[in-house]
Amino acid sequence: MRSAFIQCVGGASGDMILGALIDSGVSLDDLNGELSKLKADGYTLTEQKSQRGGLEGTHLKVELSNGGNRKRNFSDFIAIVEASNLSEKVVERSCAVFRRMAEAESAVHGTPIDETHLHELGTLDTLVDVVGSVAGLEILGIHRLYCSPFPSGSGVVKTEHGVMPVPAPATAALFAMARAPVVPPPGNATDTGEMVTPTGAAILTTLATFQQPSLNVERVGYGLGTRESAHYPNALVLWYGEETGALYNTDMRLIETNLDDMTGEMLGYVQERLFDLGARDVWFTPIQMKKNRPATMLSAIVHSDLETKAINMVMKETSTLGVRVRQLERYEAERQVVKIETAFGTVSVKVKRLEGAAVSVAPEYEDVKRIAIEQALPLQEVHRAVQREAEDQLLES
Repeated sequence: MRSAFIQCVGGASGDMILGALIDSGVSLDDLNGELSKLKADGYTLTEQKSQRGGLEGTHLKVELSNGGNRKRNFSDFIAIVEASNLSEKVVERSCAVFRRMAEAESAVHGTPIDETHLHELGTLDTLVDVVGSVAGLEILGIHRLYCSPFPSGSGVVKTEHGVMPVPAPATAALFAMARAPVVPPPGNATDTGEMVTPTGAAILTTLATFQQPSLNVERVGYGLGTRESAHYPNALVLWYGEETGALYNTDMRLIETNLDDMTGEMLGYVQERLFDLGARDVWFTPIQMKKNRPATMLSAIVHSDLETKAINMVMKETSTLGVRVRQLERYEAERQVVKIETAFGTVSVKVKRLEGAAVSVAPEYEDVKRIAIEQALPLQEVHRAVQREAEDQLLES
């Protein structure tokens, strides 16, 4: 499974993503060949090796001419892509990016999507950035894309709407739609300007997962931004290679609180509610509090997207006056659920994979329980038999 991780060192823009793809091994001829399938004239791609800070990489420019500056809307871009000879996957992903951009712009301006004016985003370079990025990932054979947190940037930026805060409202809306992690500018600099453009945000929030995978790295590419900064190298880094099957997931939270006045039934109810919410795990630990009072520590692991909801649930459903929250680093094996045919019928089985290989299997309890009841057999007997059949069918000898 070939995957890529994008490190937004100096932010993210469409040109920086294209530059990183070129620097990673996508030839400009191949990229132009894919973009020519759009049958849209009025632009030229130029690449230049350059340096930002101590990093050397590729600065890619999309230069417009012959009508390339003519304003278009999202429906125009989508129509051009759908009428092209690009692969079905590139068409689908490119249109998904444009639809996400349209939703963000519509939300910011409070207008229907079809009536939203794109201003700076309405020229042909937006089409080239989006489709070029999607096509470049396909040329590299990237199946999964991951991304680091976005730097927020700082200060203001001038637009056709006037002076805007950084990040621009459309970019901020894209962050919010994807619940993307955002961190302060490098070194907490206060004059970075815009670090993530709406186009860069749309591409990455649509295509990427905000985790860092475990990769056997084959190549690293550096896409350079236009500005030179004294605070950080204005570059986007693309790492790609074979994914080993274990994801290094830094976007988790550990929520804990101590409880000394709740019954077992109440604690069990809270546990069920947290699992229903989407918690990865919930458990109880016997502890002692002041004056040697016996008590219970409630612990829950949740994705950062669920942090606020999980905290609110614990505060409402328990007697606690406060909770502890910590960022959690967690390795996760790749997992999948498959259905197999057994002597008892169809059974769902969980498969754990490391480095692409199935290393263990576990029958789904509810399926085993159903079979045991329906066929009046001991639960352990059914579980052992299904386990053996699953291992024979799914594990490599």
